[in-house]
Amino acid sequence: MQDWLTKSAADQGRAIGQGTLDPVALTEAYLDAAANHPHGTRIYARLTPERAMAEAEAAAFRAKKGVRRGILDGVAISWKDLFDSAGVATEAGSALLEGRVPDADAAVLTEATLQGSVCLGKTHMTELAFSGLGLNPVTESPPNINAPECVSGGSSSGAAASVAWGLAAAAVGSDTGGSVRVPACWSDLVGLKTTSGGISLDGVVKLAAKFDTVGPLTRSVEDAALMFAMLTGAKATDLAGSSLSGRRFAVLKTVAQDDLRDTPAEGFQTALRKLEAAGATLLEVEIPEVAEIMGMAGVLYTPETYGTCGDLIESAPEKMFPPVLERFRAGRDHSAMDYVKAWLSLDNLRQSYAAKVAGFDAVLLPTAPSMPPKIDDLMADHGYFAQENLLALRNTRIGNLTGGAALTLPTGVPSTGISLMGLAGSEERLLHIGAAAEAALRA
Repeated sequence: MQDWLTKSAADQGRAIGQGTLDPVALTEAYLDAAANHPHGTRIYARLTPERAMAEAEAAAFRAKKGVRRGILDGVAISWKDLFDSAGVATEAGSALLEGRVPDADAAVLTEATLQGSVCLGKTHMTELAFSGLGLNPVTESPPNINAPECVSGGSSSGAAASVAWGLAAAAVGSDTGGSVRVPACWSDLVGLKTTSGGISLDGVVKLAAKFDTVGPLTRSVEDAALMFAMLTGAKATDLAGSSLSGRRFAVLKTVAQDDLRDTPAEGFQTALRKLEAAGATLLEVEIPEVAEIMGMAGVLYTPETYGTCGDLIESAPEKMFPPVLERFRAGRDHSAMDYVKAWLSLDNLRQSYAAKVAGFDAVLLPTAPSMPPKIDDLMADHGYFAQENLLALRNTRIGNLTGGAALTLPTGVPSTGISLMGLAGSEERLLHIGAAAEAALRA
């Protein structure tokens, strides 16, 4: 059974459907692995064994009767600890929410449960989801699969670690400025940033609702497609016949390749060569709107995050990790006029950006321009924390600010990724293209 723990969610689901894999035994194996893993308590904030076993038994019954609800019926996944789960603490990685127990599941967890998924438990995350590194001295800082002394990326840190370390078949995280894609990148996983408003945020602890999105972290593009369908209740994207032949990609130069460190640059260039060899046409582009948009990030993000969380934070600021507290407080001094003007400007710039990339199948850029830093170094120097956090999130934030969907894929160079960005609502198209890109990158 242990061999199954690191297989794709799709392979597990197909085996359950064929009767060669028992979802009860699979769930038991995941729960045992998580409970006994040397990093288990650094990855899971809490397991939900009673719920998981009940859901697995129901899935086994449906499989026996031939009434499965989909390929992922009976597959065990983890949930970031900002998705409400009835009767189980949901604390969003914060001492400020310690003991918070919701009465009902988040809407997206309800949907996934109806689709037959098994909830293993809640994973650790950055405090209130406001950091891209995955460092959380208040609760736990999940270890990086390639270098356990380093962070795993955030804020969906435990989500990525649960899949990378073989403690879940897939994970559900959230992405406000890169919180699915950075940990997916640094953990050699696939991560899908969905379009804002595409998946319900009801029952999700908010950070900045105008940017908050829900998305999966998985072992493969196929798994990401199946998870996206499960989370939305839609039919899964058909990935058959996917090819890069004739595809045109814009390779974004503006901002995205500034100060790119050596290893991410190596991974990105390796990936570009493989995509081109598989038949894609690549064209380097400068898009000035990206620089303009990025220049407004502070006034767009921090007032909303502080407006959302400020009262909670100021009720007991001493409970927070100081660099994260400082990030939140950066939003308290912006005027309402500046915030409204920034959004009006962003709407116009998004339209101009969309017009410039409309002729391409996707926009390519390095997912993260940096590598995962060491936990001890981040703890020792708060200035270093701030510097590395801003750099880690820089490229992914382009996707949030331009308002589209994005898919990150492993390049083959450990802890580096290449992102495919599309316009709003382009998830299915990105997944279809991503399947071909994944095949090329793995060749």
